[in-house]
Amino acid sequence: MQNGELVSADALEQPQPAAKASASFPRVARLLKHSDFERVYKQGRRHFSSHMTVFYLRRTVDAASLPNGARVGFTVGRVLGGAVERNRIKRRLREAVRLRQTVLQSPIDVVINPKKSVLALEFSVVLDEVGRALEVIAKKMVAK
Repeated sequence: MQNGELVSADALEQPQPAAKASASFPRVARLLKHSDFERVYKQGRRHFSSHMTVFYLRRTVDAASLPNGARVGFTVGRVLGGAVERNRIKRRLREAVRLRQTVLQSPIDVVINPKKSVLALEFSVVLDEVGRALEVIAKKMVAK
């Protein structure tokens, strides 16, 4: 009931924004397998910034199932805090990558390894730092 009137369940549903579908971070755009992380760590290059280290490796496009764009993974170890803090760091980084992922167009695997200072930063600083790191990586991939 709303203001003394009966309201159907369909009327209570909120319309979904159309922009959300295009600005997602799907599973195919994430690094999920341990072997992929290990390959990026061992064979890849590094970019250091003040609040994170970003590892990256150009991916050979031999498998049809892999996406052509970038895949991004996060490593947030126990040293960075309890589960709540680690999950918060991952959520913030995932959102920053989602907003800045259009910079990376080539097939590349990226692993972001944050430092504990990311937890205390304003989100705008995290967003800028992730954006700068992805831009540097994109420039280095074009130069190759």
